[in-house]
Amino acid sequence: MDIEKLIADATEHIGQNYFQLPIDGQEDPVYRERVYCYELYHQLRSRWPVNTKYELSGEVDKSGHPLIRGNKLDRVKPDLLVHIPGDMEGNHTIIEVKPITANRDGIAKDLSTLTAFRRHAGYKKAIYLFYGRGDIESVLAMAYELQSQDREDMIDINLIEFWWHKRIGIPAIRVVNNA
Repeated sequence: MDIEKLIADATEHIGQNYFQLPIDGQEDPVYRERVYCYELYHQLRSRWPVNTKYELSGEVDKSGHPLIRGNKLDRVKPDLLVHIPGDMEGNHTIIEVKPITANRDGIAKDLSTLTAFRRHAGYKKAIYLFYGRGDIESVLAMAYELQSQDREDMIDINLIEFWWHKRIGIPAIRVVNNA
């Protein structure tokens, strides 16, 4: 399954009101992660291959999962999972999504979650998808900084693919930090 192609195609078709939500009484629309994620889920599902054993799931609550306790996996709800439900050998991709304007604490939490799913839950790929206009290089630099300050070794950005959906009408792309 080509998850990268699916993500690129799906993100290219996310409309303006899902990218930034208009608010009555407010001049500028705002980034709303959940609105974007639900539309991304819809766009992915509408393109999902019928001949695959993998399923796309949104916000699967891992609380109380008998095989993945501790290791930063308790009480987390990843934005999207590509997996074979009920089969730990079928863990394919975890996806976390954040607007480009996300705060440091939210990014640190997601980096820790993505790392934990790669290390302890057998996921083969972790994708961190940022969306919106801004400075992706600053976000990547923050990720490196968070990793270097992480005394508990909970963040490993080498296990994570960073993607950026800069604006509507174009696909998200994988980005590489040049720092």
